[in-house]
Amino acid sequence: MVDGIYRLTESSLEGPANIGSPEYVSVAQLVQTVADVAGKTIRIRYVEGPVGVQSRNFSNERIYSTGWQARYTLNDGIVRTYPWVDAQVRAQRAGLSAVGSG
Repeated sequence: MVDGIYRLTESSLEGPANIGSPEYVSVAQLVQTVADVAGKTIRIRYVEGPVGVQSRNFSNERIYSTGWQARYTLNDGIVRTYPWVDAQVRAQRAGLSAVGSG
């Protein structure tokens, strides 16, 4: 993602550009993916509330024109990131700082 931002700053593109994977996932799928990676069993509870946009169809063509492509799937990114997040939470609970760990 940082590489995509860098490429945008070095490009002649103007206006918004979507930087992300072409994968479409629901919030429920995202929550379940994180739970699976964390090794947690969860129960998703749906609550009444306003319904927003059901899906967005942002094109990645603008960022692709800079030569950038996502290197990881959503699942792979969570698998790579979760251990760092877990270490931060554990360190905070223990009263330590683990910012640079991992």
